[in-house]
Amino acid sequence: MGEQQPGPLVVIGGAEDKEHDCRILRHFLQRGGGKRAQVLVMTVATQLPVDVGMQYIEVFQKLGAADVRTFDVSTREAANKDSAVQHIRDATCIFFTGGEQLRITKLLGGTRVDAALHDALARGVVLGGTSAGASMMSSTMIVSGDAETSPKISVVDMAPGMEFMAGVVIDQHFAQRGRLGRLMSAVAQYPHHLGLGLDEDTAIVVENGVFRVIGKGAVSVVDAGGMSFSNLDEVGSDESLSLCDIKLHILTEGYGFHLLNRQPITDWAEWERSKES
Repeated sequence: MGEQQPGPLVVIGGAEDKEHDCRILRHFLQRGGGKRAQVLVMTVATQLPVDVGMQYIEVFQKLGAADVRTFDVSTREAANKDSAVQHIRDATCIFFTGGEQLRITKLLGGTRVDAALHDALARGVVLGGTSAGASMMSSTMIVSGDAETSPKISVVDMAPGMEFMAGVVIDQHFAQRGRLGRLMSAVAQYPHHLGLGLDEDTAIVVENGVFRVIGKGAVSVVDAGGMSFSNLDEVGSDESLSLCDIKLHILTEGYGFHLLNRQPITDWAEWERSKES
């Protein structure tokens, strides 16, 4: 056998369907082994781990998974135990629930579980997350910020993420909560990062530097790499920003994006053929 490719990321904008066809969660499960999957639901982001964990146990069992377990971490000491690391090593797919993204980095960052998660992804384990579990995927994450406002320095608070996905800043519940202004505020301050705004019940599946959109909504890609002007250094934190030549791509199901080249993929079949040639 050849060297195993790193496992995909399934990054969800929150409020994914859990009652009907469950397309996104079904896709996550299939990528992790389907009926043979060993699913680990990480409830570290929420302060209601029992209720939230049970909800996902029921969904994944309904979708046919025989082995679904929840794993909550409430202290950093717990995240450094041998048993915690073993939970990660036993899983074929690992799913982070919603909640508060700072809880994830505060409790897991730099621990043995953190290292085991990165090792699992490198071994081909599927890693997924919704809402707060999506925001924490990047190396720099949005912690909080005002919605439905023009871009300002003060409308977004940033912090280090878990670094599963480099070169991006991820926001969730995007269209539903009017978060374009705060995502633009983030990329104005971090123009080397792409801003990814994920609508509810919408996900990106990330593999080998490319993502594809699945779900009912859209993914907004904000690219400030070619920004020709900003007044970032001239205004106060509560004053509106002026930003010129920022690109905005809106991508729905079946379309994709090349993260390194910063180019949308509008013909996925052609993209697949180009990889084979």
